[in-house]
Amino acid sequence: MDDHHDFGDFLQARRALITPQSAGLRGGGRRRVPGLRREELAQLAGISVEYYQRLEQGRAKHPSDEVLDALAEVLRLDRVEREHLHRLARPGPAERTVPPAGPSRTVRWRPVRSWCGCWSMCGSRRWC
Repeated sequence: MDDHHDFGDFLQARRALITPQSAGLRGGGRRRVPGLRREELAQLAGISVEYYQRLEQGRAKHPSDEVLDALAEVLRLDRVEREHLHRLARPGPAERTVPPAGPSRTVRWRPVRSWCGCWSMCGSRRWC
């Protein structure tokens, strides 16, 4: 199974865990599947129903951080689940990680001589 189907499966599974009442919506009558309807989730996340359907079906391949964060908020994902959502949405070496909630470590700066002979300053958390 490819990564975009995994992303859609994750969204669908998490959507099934959120009840309309817990999301602040009315029950809305009889439901064929548990949890929020696609329309309800899209409305709460501030995106169109068509775009959410494309995400869930794996046809929209590059959701923005804002869309992913809005979905994570509506789905009530914790930090680990948010990171997983971002990894599923953007598989590969350029995956996004959610920054730690606490204070960041100090970045140490080191002088580096570039190829042109000029001095530059480069910093990285890994040099700490």
